[in-house]
Amino acid sequence: MALWQVERDAQGILVATYLNPPMNYFCAEGTQELGERIREWSDPGIRAVVLTGGIRGKFITHYSVEELAALAANHPLMRALGLGLNHGYHELLRSLRDLAKPVIAALNGDTMGGGFELSLSCDIRVASAGDHRIGLPEATLGILPGGSGTQRLSRLIGAGRALDFILRGRICRPEEALELGLVHEVAPDALVRARALAAGFVQLSPVALAEIKRAVHRGSDGPLDAGLAVESESFMATMFSKEALEAMRAYVALPFSERRSWLERHGALIHPQRSR
Repeated sequence: MALWQVERDAQGILVATYLNPPMNYFCAEGTQELGERIREWSDPGIRAVVLTGGIRGKFITHYSVEELAALAANHPLMRALGLGLNHGYHELLRSLRDLAKPVIAALNGDTMGGGFELSLSCDIRVASAGDHRIGLPEATLGILPGGSGTQRLSRLIGAGRALDFILRGRICRPEEALELGLVHEVAPDALVRARALAAGFVQLSPVALAEIKRAVHRGSDGPLDAGLAVESESFMATMFSKEALEAMRAYVALPFSERRSWLERHGALIHPQRSR
């Protein structure tokens, strides 16, 4: 049974909806299917990817505790799987992060545990306002966020704040998640807003977007000098693109008085929103 339903519009915006009733728990089947889908999404005709949940009030609630409990009870299987159990999930999320196009998570409901770890591998996270919960509750179950949560959250909000959050097994409402920096925006409808953001990204140079992701992700994983080297390579790649030359020529052709408005207009759909 397909757990990911995919639709793609004429602009090249792809929306992937996770549907696993009744609770929309992530599971081994869902992760395997996602890995297969991600390989397909490298298609250059796909300009932006949006992930969302197909159950009302649920993005991906969390990873199936039923599956985890069954694994924990089977020590021979756990020993056989070893660290590969985590490494496979890490590679899945890394492949999502490294897609050469914007990936937006439309958190249209509960997003905890493995679901939140998945969203942390996306470039933009938009949460729907409402009675939803976002976070990493693993400590309350006697485990830790083993799908990259300890590392990605630390890099997002700092080690000290991440420790406080993870040690307490915290889950929070969307507005609090925004204040903590866990999500970028809170909107009345996360999917509607994510589609609008994706439409804005489609108007920008795909080369620039891909190289921005490369410079930020690969550069921030190491020391500053190494990051600057990656940035320089990415800058050169954009300077050789036809989109860059066309955009810069259009900009310099304008009177000085019109240039700021041009910059604002061409980035209009990218500006963040708060809950309204």
